[in-house]
Amino acid sequence: MIRFLLDQELRVEEQLDPNLTVLQYLREHCGKTGTKEGCASGDCGACTVVLAEPDGERLRYRTVNSCLTFVAALDGRQLISVEDLKHQRRLHSVQQAMVDCHGSQCGYCTPGFVMSLFALQKNVAAPDNAATHEALAGNLCRCTGYRPILAAAEQACTQRQPDQFDAREQQTLERLKALAPAPHTRLEGANRRCHSPTTLNELASLYQAQPAARLLAGGTDLALEVTQQHRRLETLIYLGNLAELHGVTVSEECIEIGAATPLADCAAALAADYPDFGALLQRFASLQIRNQGTLGGNIGNASPIGDSPPLLLALGANVLLRQGERLRELALDDFFLDYRQTALEPGEFIQAVRVPRSREGLVFRAFKVSKRLDDDISAVCAAFALKLEQDRVASVRIAYGGMAATPRRAARCEQALLGQPWNAASIERAVQALAEDFAPLSDFRASREYRLLTAQNLLRKCHLETTQPALATRVTAHV
Repeated sequence: MIRFLLDQELRVEEQLDPNLTVLQYLREHCGKTGTKEGCASGDCGACTVVLAEPDGERLRYRTVNSCLTFVAALDGRQLISVEDLKHQRRLHSVQQAMVDCHGSQCGYCTPGFVMSLFALQKNVAAPDNAATHEALAGNLCRCTGYRPILAAAEQACTQRQPDQFDAREQQTLERLKALAPAPHTRLEGANRRCHSPTTLNELASLYQAQPAARLLAGGTDLALEVTQQHRRLETLIYLGNLAELHGVTVSEECIEIGAATPLADCAAALAADYPDFGALLQRFASLQIRNQGTLGGNIGNASPIGDSPPLLLALGANVLLRQGERLRELALDDFFLDYRQTALEPGEFIQAVRVPRSREGLVFRAFKVSKRLDDDISAVCAAFALKLEQDRVASVRIAYGGMAATPRRAARCEQALLGQPWNAASIERAVQALAEDFAPLSDFRASREYRLLTAQNLLRKCHLETTQPALATRVTAHV
């Protein structure tokens, strides 16, 4: 059974297929067809809705792609769709701004843009251009062009008017707190089930007893098996109600991130120590995806083109793993075994990710190469962490994504640099060593020749930025 607010209506659902997406629920079960399916893969933003949840004594509004969100994620939250914005026969101010600024033509993408603007208006008091672009980067429009939509964003945020959500915020907050998920919650339907544990002990017991179950955190990758590959997931274990898997703790030694912490909540702590990490996370898919996708999930799915693993490998991160009562800490170097294969044992899950704090003298650079600057998957991702002493390389860790079956360190390249002067001659020797480290494949994103040359050029770029900063563009690499 799950309990949530559909706008202000309390919904209690006991019999739903756990493979049902929020998009399908709205359209097929609620008759709310304003939310559109554009791609069913989280790329276009037409299906954007907003989930509101308690954040201290306020509500936090998160945009999500409803096509990638399973209904289990609604438990204890408020679901807001485009139909809920109009009040007392008057358009909401973000809807009116889209009308006034001519921000819609065919209108198919418009509900998604409206919901992204609604969340921006709620969460950011006076958004600048960067915040506005970030909020809208996950929404694609094929016919209007973005200038009128950006004008609508400016009008909606600079001429913000109190609305029904402001008036009811405290009431909604209290109602959601009363709907806090209960232990041993389970949703069943169509001979499938989804467990929603609320403690680590409950999760550990469940997963040990049912190691074939699929762990569902943000689901931005897992949901594609349903929406794109038309598979059916028989048993799910939803991690979104586990407070112990959420949050960031910063100590003198490390930044510890709960495995189910959304990427949007990781960015500030990582960026404080490693600005390039924060900059790369800004290009990790869209804000809708970062609001759902988790750091643990990005590691656990073991994709060779995941954005965070190369950076974490270069920084020497560890993962804290749990199986039943047993805890073990494993270097990320030893976690990835082969394509989509990891060192996780049956019934074992990632509890946290531990990233060493930046130390004096450490140089860290990270680059993502993709066809689009925003909301795109890497062709090549590279990360470099090194320490220089008297212009020699005292320590070095280099890792790449998109170059092998797993995210992987460049061992021969590192060896070619270790102890050598940090100069152009050493870089060229290390560039040649990269050809021995990797034999990349060709696919629709890039050819093997392009990937290898790009990987080599990113090493040269790292050297340029650290030795001649005045010449460095400091624009993250893209094509």
